[in-house]
Amino acid sequence: MPNCTIQSVSSIDARFALPAGAGTDSVHTTSQYCMAVTRLATDKQMSGTGIALTLGDGNRLVCDAIDMLARPLAGMEIDELMSNFGNFSRRLADDPSLRWLGPHKGVVHLALASITNACFDLWAKSRGVPLWKLLLDLTPEEVVATLDLSYVEDALNEDDALAILRANAATRSEREPILQSGYPGYDTSVGWMAYDDRKVRELTERAIDRGFCAFKLKVGSADESRDLRRAAMLREVVGDAGTLMFDANQHWNLPDANRMCRELVRFKPLWIEEPTHPDDVYAHAALSRAIAPVKIAAGEHIPNRILFKNFFHYGGVHFVQADCTRLAGVSEFLTVSLMAKKFGLPVVPHVGDMGQLHQHLVLFNHIALGHEVVFLEHIPHLKEHFVFPAQVSGGFYKTPQAPGASTDLIRTVSEGR
Repeated sequence: MPNCTIQSVSSIDARFALPAGAGTDSVHTTSQYCMAVTRLATDKQMSGTGIALTLGDGNRLVCDAIDMLARPLAGMEIDELMSNFGNFSRRLADDPSLRWLGPHKGVVHLALASITNACFDLWAKSRGVPLWKLLLDLTPEEVVATLDLSYVEDALNEDDALAILRANAATRSEREPILQSGYPGYDTSVGWMAYDDRKVRELTERAIDRGFCAFKLKVGSADESRDLRRAAMLREVVGDAGTLMFDANQHWNLPDANRMCRELVRFKPLWIEEPTHPDDVYAHAALSRAIAPVKIAAGEHIPNRILFKNFFHYGGVHFVQADCTRLAGVSEFLTVSLMAKKFGLPVVPHVGDMGQLHQHLVLFNHIALGHEVVFLEHIPHLKEHFVFPAQVSGGFYKTPQAPGASTDLIRTVSEGR
């Protein structure tokens, strides 16, 4: 398909009402899911759409940052832009005035995520292919050209990234059957904090009937006995063959996390997620030693590759929940995935995109990087708002076929701008 030129950039403050109790955890008790949307208009009959997840009124701040940060995109051809996107994204991240607000985290970094995701969506549409195929068709050199490896060269430099891609190229065909079988999902929507025991049980039983075998429960209640009761109940429902994960959403300090994780261990979780503050590398590393062999998952609020490098180096995380709507979009997600591969750690994304983008990225991770197949989180609450919603059947994500990154939204949502 012919190249296209970005003519203008706009942001959309998209907000979505959730069913009662949905989206609640130990910290975020009145969640309203929002998408800070970047729209790239072009000179052709196509546009790029990027998204970053936020909650409530914070979405407007990210949209304002998108409008400021994305100005240099107007007038750029998408192929030229993406041929050296790593350097371009670094220039955006290092904006001489906006960088002060981070750096490389918070509102401005979320804006960069939305902008970057729009660029990758447009690039895939311009080639007429879904994002996973676009990424798999790139040469190792073209993949690396999309990455900003600054500040992580000591853990992953260009030669390292190229070596990983090249080393796994010869065995791709062994992993390509995932495109037919689909990628396994786990269900988060059964275990929100505000749901009572009866609802958790009923939703889990329905999810089992739909083919799911792995489930996540929110913990971190003010009444700790409630966490233990719910954990016991859920283990009973799924049986010994079912997989459980517990998610504290950063609620505990280190002593409380140590105590509660030791209590939760008896329910045999695959991992305990976000047990304490997401910036506290020391606490995660100390906790991982204290509760071994139980594993720690984190990444939902780890904002950049530099912090991930520290978590990897000090042993503070076992399951890498990189999120391309928290990191600086697809390109920084790929950087973290390559770094995780070098450290021998599995990537199990948190789906701030509701799985729309990540269903593409886990396929690339498995086929091109040789990452093991684990799970992809499934949260269905915004499914009706996407033009091409992620399709999950029998507990597996079906491989998307429409061109782009599956990020286009139906324009019937409440827009706050």
